[in-house]
Amino acid sequence: MYDEQQRPDNGPLAGFTVGVTAARRADELGALLQRRGASVVHAPALRIVQLADDSELLAATKEVIDQAPDIVVATTAIGFRGWVEAADGWGLGEDLLARLRGVELLARGPKVKGAVRAAGLTEEWSPSSESMAEVLDRLLEEGVDGRRIAVQLHGEPLPGFVESLRAGGAEVLGVPVYRWMPPEDIGPVDRLLDATVSRGLDALTFTSAPAAASLLSRAEDRGLLPELLAALHHDVLPACVGPVTALPLQARGVDTVSPERFRLGPLVQLLCQELPGRARTLPIAGHRVEIRGHAVLVDGELKPVPPAGMSLLRTLARRPGWVVARSDLLRALPGAGRDEHAVETAMARLRTALGAPKLIQTVVKRGYRLALDPAASDAKYSDE
Repeated sequence: MYDEQQRPDNGPLAGFTVGVTAARRADELGALLQRRGASVVHAPALRIVQLADDSELLAATKEVIDQAPDIVVATTAIGFRGWVEAADGWGLGEDLLARLRGVELLARGPKVKGAVRAAGLTEEWSPSSESMAEVLDRLLEEGVDGRRIAVQLHGEPLPGFVESLRAGGAEVLGVPVYRWMPPEDIGPVDRLLDATVSRGLDALTFTSAPAAASLLSRAEDRGLLPELLAALHHDVLPACVGPVTALPLQARGVDTVSPERFRLGPLVQLLCQELPGRARTLPIAGHRVEIRGHAVLVDGELKPVPPAGMSLLRTLARRPGWVVARSDLLRALPGAGRDEHAVETAMARLRTALGAPKLIQTVVKRGYRLALDPAASDAKYSDE
């Protein structure tokens, strides 16, 4: 899906692997990541199924036209456009637009506002945060008792939102425009899960709450949920486009990062800051060595390293300058068995990949060590 040849070697994400779970705009997000040097693994966790022929949407549309709501909440641009297009297909487009011109129309964020205006309508209000919580706060402050509110659902129920409105005395009509469904081919999702659990990824991106919930559900079905949560807790950075997207992960106790502006560009810029900040930088044998996800920067030059070599290097870097026994290094090698010659073979390949053999010293009959510069202390460099 993504052309590895286009990945620059000197970008801020060079040497890192990022997972993409998006169904929509995945190509755009993948291209943004690759232009900054990342390797990208894509597996859409969901697919969007339009409901143009769905009886629920037709019934809700007729109800809005026949019994005017006091307020209509548009939650997504694609959903609002889909609603108008479906109404057009049923010959109800003009009636729906005429009804929407006479109600208090709230748009959740700039993209939804753009879809509303493209339909020839004008929203009464839109939050700058794109947060449904802010929409809810405004409605409850205004008072919803006895008011009729139509809410364009975005692929899944809005837990808490609808219940809060009803608890405040509102009559709520859900307008289901599309649904999220599992992908037709689950293979890529399983491979993405396996890569996450094995720490083959450095970050995993989410652009919708349903995608996050779907990935967690698939992990649970496969018996991998504890391993997935452990990876996201400690080694794989979960990056969400916004706080709403993060909710399913946070419900499982996973801390996430999100940009201040809930857009793909700022999400990528956030990764450009976070991932290099998590890399280990050490002064070794007169060189500046930065250990990244699947590659190493030696004096700023990217050196791709095989997975076995990265496992050895990370093990040595846990205690830079200290001798690590071959037996300990063997345990770090994936699937190496009990033959310590596997360590020697992997070490030779690692030295070749680094292009500076003196970075790693052989200590006869004991093991290997990083040739940490004498003036350097672990405390000084471990958190760079």
